[in-house]
Amino acid sequence: MGGDDNGGMPEHTAIEPAVDGALRLYDWGLIRAEGADAVSFLHGQLTQDVTHLDERHARLAGYCSAKGRLLATFLMWRAPSDQILLACSADLLAPTLKRLSMFVLRAKCKLSNASESIALYGLAGASAQTWLGDAAQAAEWDLISTGDAQAIRLPDVDGTARWLVAAPADQPPPPLPALKPEAWSWLEVRSGVPRVTAATVEQFVPQMLNLELLGGVDFQKGCYPGQEVVARSQYRGTLKRRTYLMQATATLVPGAEVFHSVDPAQPAGMVVLAAPTADGPCAALVELKIAAFEGGTLHAGAAEGPLLTPQPLPYALAAG
Repeated sequence: MGGDDNGGMPEHTAIEPAVDGALRLYDWGLIRAEGADAVSFLHGQLTQDVTHLDERHARLAGYCSAKGRLLATFLMWRAPSDQILLACSADLLAPTLKRLSMFVLRAKCKLSNASESIALYGLAGASAQTWLGDAAQAAEWDLISTGDAQAIRLPDVDGTARWLVAAPADQPPPPLPALKPEAWSWLEVRSGVPRVTAATVEQFVPQMLNLELLGGVDFQKGCYPGQEVVARSQYRGTLKRRTYLMQATATLVPGAEVFHSVDPAQPAGMVVLAAPTADGPCAALVELKIAAFEGGTLHAGAAEGPLLTPQPLPYALAAG
């Protein structure tokens, strides 16, 4: 199914809030890994190839349980002093840090919470491009150092350029207009890039969230927790669920169930991320049975709940 294929369901035109400026991302947390064995340790834990992570690019990665279910998703990059930084949902930082630390054992790897010393900012729009200067020309997922900060070019959304900036927390924030949280969330959802939160822990294998389509799963690397399940989903044609971009007039929240009119007795999917706006519809990434697009309608919360209407993702979905 392609990114513009909505399976015959009605499609609404998205209403987007104005997006320009900077926002401190308090809903993101940051884990720091350092030490001689930091790379090899993370390489054996995550879905991404960490050994080939260079200083010029950021990469998506997943952290799975032994059953292949995602415990967290990361945006990962190298920082000065041979550190690796892992940005994840703030509500998962503590349990994820604790679980990862359990497996360090004798490895020379120190894991810590870097959120208090490094601030994460979301930047978007023309003012951000002007402030970043030459760094604004970076390609998607490029990592640029600018002074004491690092800037990652995120995928553009509906023509709006975006960056994630990591800067010392004791320094002033970027001197840009204040960006509303709901505007940034809207862009995050419409980018199609998933983020596991506390409400959706262990609900999805990586492919259910399209993570491998976004370069977040390396099928050539060695073992990691859940690797056999993830590989089997990829190569045996057992994948029956994907994540789609939806729009609703009702407010949605991560973890909320979604129902299909043809089979109203059981949930057909789950909300992954959602972004309501003050005067418009709610955008949501929703994990769904692929078969749900063969007919009928989708509803939030219950079979008779608010209608969900498909929107085109910014990338194509692999069939099945």
